[in-house]
Amino acid sequence: MSETLKEKTAKGLFWGGVNNFLTQLLNLIIGIFLARWLSPSDYGMVGMLAIFSALAGSLQESGFIAGITNLKNPTAKDYNAVFWFSLLVGISLYIILYLASPLIALFFHQPELARLSHLVFLSFVLAGMGTAHSAYMFRNMMNKEKAIIAVAALIISGGVGLTLAHYGYAYWSIAWQQLLYIAVTDIGKVICVKWLPSLNFDFSPLRKMFNFSYKILLTNIVNNINNNILSFIFGRLFAPYSVGNFTQANKWSSMAYSLVSGTVAQVAQPIFSSVSDEQERQVRAFHKMMRFTAFIAFPVLFGLALVADEFIRITISDKWADSIPLLQILCLGGAFIPFTTISQNLIISRGRSDIYMYCTISQILFQIVVMIFIYPFGITVMVAAFSLINILWFGVWQHFVCRISDIRLLTILKDIIPFLAISLSVMAVTWFVTQPIEDLLFLLFVRIFIAASLYFLVMKMAHAVILEECLAYLFKR
Repeated sequence: MSETLKEKTAKGLFWGGVNNFLTQLLNLIIGIFLARWLSPSDYGMVGMLAIFSALAGSLQESGFIAGITNLKNPTAKDYNAVFWFSLLVGISLYIILYLASPLIALFFHQPELARLSHLVFLSFVLAGMGTAHSAYMFRNMMNKEKAIIAVAALIISGGVGLTLAHYGYAYWSIAWQQLLYIAVTDIGKVICVKWLPSLNFDFSPLRKMFNFSYKILLTNIVNNINNNILSFIFGRLFAPYSVGNFTQANKWSSMAYSLVSGTVAQVAQPIFSSVSDEQERQVRAFHKMMRFTAFIAFPVLFGLALVADEFIRITISDKWADSIPLLQILCLGGAFIPFTTISQNLIISRGRSDIYMYCTISQILFQIVVMIFIYPFGITVMVAAFSLINILWFGVWQHFVCRISDIRLLTILKDIIPFLAISLSVMAVTWFVTQPIEDLLFLLFVRIFIAASLYFLVMKMAHAVILEECLAYLFKR
């Protein structure tokens, strides 16, 4: 018997959650040891190259993962065309950026970046090999297999990275870890999908996806500029030490909101696309995802902001103390990013990649203008402005969601405001009652325990439907 939409969504969310929880847990463990063995300058060196890796990743995917997902019945020819196109783009980009590496090093005033970039940019070629397989797994919501692959890749690449860091290879250990992660992930995808490309170089299937996909491509490029613009700007204006502190703070906040947005993103577009002809069901699915996201995102991100000081000092030592206020600020803005992910996927499922493109481009242009005017005030003010814009732009996305659907802004606010208010109240109470505690380790555990217990108790007393559904699904398993 085929699965219902509700069952498929629940299963996808469950395995998406398992995937994100396990990968973030492993990233947490690996990240703690790497941060204790490496310096802020080491992280800063790799962070300066992050924007190039992100842009190349967008170019080689070219929006075809979303394009294939929106096709009613994609064929082997479609996947084959995507594979060879992505691989050729990856190779071309590697050659171009390899030749440009001296200019990159000159721009950041760091001669060592030339050699480092030669290794880091190899990831473009490896990632290009996995695009078609990623599209297949995404469209078919193979989240269980993706979880297994991600865990295996993290264990192998993390083990190598930690070994290199322990023996003093500095920023090279981070670069090798990133490269091996992509390589192992590619191998896992081939094993799970059991599909290999043919030598039929027919790119004609890309034409039917191009009108939709090129807008996704441009938007992904802008998104990646948006996600890495501060590291790029900081790398030009400040020393690697400052870039490293921001990179560290951004890593932890990204791990937290990715735990939620990554889970939702693995099911949102496939589910929305599957019911694109049934607007009422699509609207119900949208609201449920918004409530689920609010239920998880606000306590996780606000909770991390609450314990940021003791968490950083205990896990990666006082040498990263300058990253603490940056982490707290980024968590406040990061709490709204998962909602943007849901809205973007609904817009894409309606075939409106043009809205997705223009809205994202407008956001990044606005952020760049703001950064230009306020950079004399320093890193903290720039990060605060960046986070505030991410929060405000949530309203812009909801405006377009309301324009193309029967969804109303007031209903969206009713979905998320109760969870926002309860999360803020719980964190405020927890902070107040734990003020007398001085021991950092004890303070960390007490704050986590009190905040989690209070949040669960309030949700239970309020008879939150989303909590009851989550518990029912877990116990049913």
